[in-house]
Amino acid sequence: MFSCLGLGLITGCASVIPPCGAKTSPPSSELKNTKWELTRWNLPPNSNGEVRVRQIPLGDASNPIQIIVDADGQRLSGSTGCNRFTATLDEDARGFTLKHITRTKMACTPQRMELENDFLYQLNDYRSIVRNGDQLLMIGVDREVLSFTQKSISKQ
Repeated sequence: MFSCLGLGLITGCASVIPPCGAKTSPPSSELKNTKWELTRWNLPPNSNGEVRVRQIPLGDASNPIQIIVDADGQRLSGSTGCNRFTATLDEDARGFTLKHITRTKMACTPQRMELENDFLYQLNDYRSIVRNGDQLLMIGVDREVLSFTQKSISKQ
């Protein structure tokens, strides 16, 4: 019984996390004109198998970490909580990659800059992105999982 259950769990996980070197995401057309706010950041399990949660500060001037996909599905922009960034989306059959990432250069605390750099790394070097309604999970090659919640896009 236990071995069957274990095999089922392994098989179930295999369908969520692609093989090493693979990259999967929903087509950018499914993400057009959407805004996502980072609500949870799980670090890889420790040596005891326990998942650790990375603290996500709200950001300077209450500016949360967020990503926005434009109406054409060709650009991604957002906030790292301190700086703003923008990038073009380069898409193939497996998923999308960020190209030409640019960001502002605001003075941030060293801790905030570390978080920003880690966030942009995860955003560009993910292994899988899974959308489930108003939730978006980004699974990194290092097994970190970033959870986003969809937010409404305000008209400006």
